[in-house]
Amino acid sequence: MGNGLIENNPASRLGKFVFGGARKKAVDFLTRAEAESFLEKAKTHAPERYAMFLTALRTGLRLGELIALHWQDIQFGEDASDPNRFILVRRSYSRGEFTSPKNHKPRRVDMSREVRRVLMERRDGMALKAFERDEESIPELVFPSSVGTLLDGVNVYHYRFLPCVEAAGLRRITFHALRHSYASHLIQAGANLAYVKEQMGHSSIQVTVDMYGHLIAGADIAWADRLDAPTKSQPSATQAQPAKDEMDAETRQLLEKIGGPARIRTLNQRIMSPLL
Repeated sequence: MGNGLIENNPASRLGKFVFGGARKKAVDFLTRAEAESFLEKAKTHAPERYAMFLTALRTGLRLGELIALHWQDIQFGEDASDPNRFILVRRSYSRGEFTSPKNHKPRRVDMSREVRRVLMERRDGMALKAFERDEESIPELVFPSSVGTLLDGVNVYHYRFLPCVEAAGLRRITFHALRHSYASHLIQAGANLAYVKEQMGHSSIQVTVDMYGHLIAGADIAWADRLDAPTKSQPSATQAQPAKDEMDAETRQLLEKIGGPARIRTLNQRIMSPLL
């Protein structure tokens, strides 16, 4: 411009060059022992949120997805042995409004027997309280506030979640660490990455590999050890052809029919067709 000023700041895009090569922060998760300790403390320090914390650790649902979870989103199955038990994650709650899940599509998350049992107990307890208050139905939310409204995620974190973490003697973690813990525990239990990807609702399996692939590195060392095993003689893949005089009568009759009156009956078919 004529006055020497430019319209845009040329340094505004330096971030992608300065920070583009920075290493991603490693995901934080609880070990199985830490998770069990956390849940034990939740029973005494935040009993009304125990079911919520257990569901987070065993399904990987985000805090907003837990807050927005409805009873109609849960399929309990016929009984505990019925594999058709799952949670359909189709909404989240963030910044005062309901939204779709992070990748804008619902996902089906398998529900363990323990989660099923705890959620059924919660539902039955809510039904009993509704009956005592002479109410016709229970709140549609699985994890409502004490007055039946939507939970405040910030309050849940500071006044329910962190006290349980501190009581268990654990480092300070985010609520999202429960989601990472779920994926990590699945992998350590032997689940393949494709299954983890579907349960977590990742947009691609590359996201799953980038975040959790390092957890299965030790499990694959057995393949490398197999290379040290001594080789064994293997039978030839090509079976020996039978000698001409050992051919059965049926095979001889078939060969005799090759060609017509105008052709030479021969076992060498290249004579009949140079293209063979």
